[in-house]
Amino acid sequence: MRFREDGSFRVLQMADVQDGPDVLPDTIRLIREAIREADPDLVVFTGDQIRGYDPAYIDTFLRRRGEEPGARVRAVTEIEAKIRGIKRHPVIRKVSDRVADRLTEAGKPVPAALLDPDTVTNAVAAAGADSTDVITTSEVGDSVETSPTPETVSTLVYSTQSGKASPAHETPATLDELMNETREKVRRTFSGFLGPVVEAGVPFAATYGNHDFQCGILADEQDDIYREYPGCLNPDDSLEPGTFALPVESSDGSGRVAMSVMMVNSGDYAGKPEENDAQYPAYVVNPRGLDLADADGYGTPTPKAIEWLGSIQTELGERNGDGKPVPAIAFQHIPPQEFYDCLKEVPAWTPNAVEGARTHAGRCYVLNHEVCRPGSRLGEAIGCADENVGEVDALREAGGYFALFCGHDHKNSFVGHVHDIDLGYAPTCGFECYGPKSRYRGIRLFEFHESNPAGYVTRMLTWGNLVGRYSSNELRVWFEDHCVTGAVSARNELRRPQVFAVVAGAMSLGFIAIIRSLIKAAR
Repeated sequence: MRFREDGSFRVLQMADVQDGPDVLPDTIRLIREAIREADPDLVVFTGDQIRGYDPAYIDTFLRRRGEEPGARVRAVTEIEAKIRGIKRHPVIRKVSDRVADRLTEAGKPVPAALLDPDTVTNAVAAAGADSTDVITTSEVGDSVETSPTPETVSTLVYSTQSGKASPAHETPATLDELMNETREKVRRTFSGFLGPVVEAGVPFAATYGNHDFQCGILADEQDDIYREYPGCLNPDDSLEPGTFALPVESSDGSGRVAMSVMMVNSGDYAGKPEENDAQYPAYVVNPRGLDLADADGYGTPTPKAIEWLGSIQTELGERNGDGKPVPAIAFQHIPPQEFYDCLKEVPAWTPNAVEGARTHAGRCYVLNHEVCRPGSRLGEAIGCADENVGEVDALREAGGYFALFCGHDHKNSFVGHVHDIDLGYAPTCGFECYGPKSRYRGIRLFEFHESNPAGYVTRMLTWGNLVGRYSSNELRVWFEDHCVTGAVSARNELRRPQVFAVVAGAMSLGFIAIIRSLIKAAR
């Protein structure tokens, strides 16, 4: 990539598409209109392109990396699946070592086939010869029921739907078959939102968020799928999936790197879920409000990624021959804690204030307009990690970095300057997930000039600007904008003047009606 002859270079940041296999037409239209308006040189996707908890992925859903696909599904996904008529497939699974461990703990012999089975059917047959007991583990989806008769054993298979055996006529699938189905669904999602990008011939790059992997396909394999599409710049030799540099050369054709776009994988969830399984029931009950119930907060870039932020600047300086860091902007999904420094703490009754999350819980914030650019919007708490791994400090120490932009928090679209660097957001550009009103959903445009990349201009290309005030399903968007999942979100809603006015008006009318009824009864 290089700057244009006029010295300009344009980038579109698309955050939180967050859709299933059939990307909504409104999302595709917004992407197409933004590309038509901006004529970009590069499109960057900053994570959560995949709605990993969508019912379409119910058979391979991963609550956390390292789990067995489909073993633990969010209650809200189960409910949505029933509403949409999506049923879980009976599936033949490999028996885990945990089954053998439970038999050992119970003092029962472990059949040889159970130690290294090809399928559950083999294990059932082996176990059935020695025992008529039910073999279970503490986790949903790891139970095998045996039968005393060979005839019955031959018709039993594992089912994720009930955790018990299912008749063979239900034609169960193997886990490999279900994973292949999920891969094709991921390709359908990619084809949906990448369609306008590929049609326009614009190069693109993608990093990952905390929901992409939950479909069951991890980032390294998603990287391979992205590279199937023309224009994908994700390298196959990156430090890790989603962490790589995209140098932009000067317009004179000399090969000098005039600027670099840095893509950073900011992780997904912190902590070890297996050490916090006691909290799993809470996660199932309220998956959005308690998305972190079994984690130590959201994830962070890995230590090697933090180190890479400096080493890549050294490499680019050596490439230019002067050893100097190049002007650079970084993109990732989850914001670091320093984003809170773009806000100021205010009393709880302040209109439009939002309550902080986790390490910032119990305090209310509004934008600090002394450090934020005009047009900035704060719609929800900053969902940063509990741990500060020093990423912003690393950017400053490396030199050259002038901005870090994120997604993740769908209602935020502010840009602030703190710690000698710009910290900013793009809101969701999708219509299948929660977010702001339709007219505020959009895509962020950056316009850089070769002579001074750090003096860039950025603005939002919103649905309201490009298409119109309302989407094709405004009722759904209204619900996603005002959805209350707990006490904090309820208080945030009441701080919105229009919401407060409606609630206060309704309560006043109710109070007047009660007074009138009491007066009438007294007469």
